[in-house]
Amino acid sequence: MPLPPLQPPRRRLVALMSMIRTVPAMVILGPALLLGNLIQMLSVVVLPLSRRLFRLINRNVAAAWWGGCVHLARWLHGVKVVVTGDALPEGENTVVMANHQSMSDIPVILDVASRNGRLGDLKWYVKDVLKWVPGIGWGMVFLDCLFIKRDWTEDKDKIERVFRSIVSGNVPVWIVSFLEGTRIRPAKLQASQEFARTRQLPVLRHLLIPRTKGFVATMEGLRGHAHAVYDFTIGYVDAVPSLSQWALGYVRTVNVHIRRTPVAALPTGAEELAAWVMEQYAAKDERLERYYRTGEMEA
Repeated sequence: MPLPPLQPPRRRLVALMSMIRTVPAMVILGPALLLGNLIQMLSVVVLPLSRRLFRLINRNVAAAWWGGCVHLARWLHGVKVVVTGDALPEGENTVVMANHQSMSDIPVILDVASRNGRLGDLKWYVKDVLKWVPGIGWGMVFLDCLFIKRDWTEDKDKIERVFRSIVSGNVPVWIVSFLEGTRIRPAKLQASQEFARTRQLPVLRHLLIPRTKGFVATMEGLRGHAHAVYDFTIGYVDAVPSLSQWALGYVRTVNVHIRRTPVAALPTGAEELAAWVMEQYAAKDERLERYYRTGEMEA
């Protein structure tokens, strides 16, 4: 079963001190985000002259702001992201698939990308409506992120167009996808388990059944460009924080296990690739079961 939501500190003094540490950071990060948006909008001027320069400007804007978020979490609150599993080679283009429990999964992934020097290369699958949100949403419009409506007939052409641009421009990427499609909740888990039983799929205890169609399209679209798939298993301690609780420093430790699979080792057929994803999620489910029982991601 999913972990319960994290409860706020019982002692008011602890909550007050967290707020005192966090407010100055927000005062810095908020205007910095809007300044970043301004630089991104001005970068359109160079687009007709050099798409490479346009992307470089936006990559550095994203890396600077996301890096600020990561380092403030470390410095202000002592957040520790413990990474286990496979080592990640330098400079790989990859597709990252991660379990999704909370919006706080995003700063966890930012932390891992930061220590590998890939913050500016992150491209996210995100809901289409987010592109209208000032700050984060506007910024992602300039980063080749994939805004989707969850309607495959509408999303397919858009996704293929983005991937053609990435491949033709030889753009360095970490493309992040939460294959479950939504954050896990008890009711959603129950519905997913019932669906799995009707389709003779693995009945997962800590994950929703992954949506494989987008993943297959991603691997086909990045054929010859992506080097590997990184499977991130994110494990919180005792309870799952919200994004605001993460920002306030209520989280001290998060565990992330990474399994790297070279693209050359993946099956090439669509059905076989979808079956491979299911196998990875069954293994991920076992990994989480072990983690919740023993505190260890690896056997």
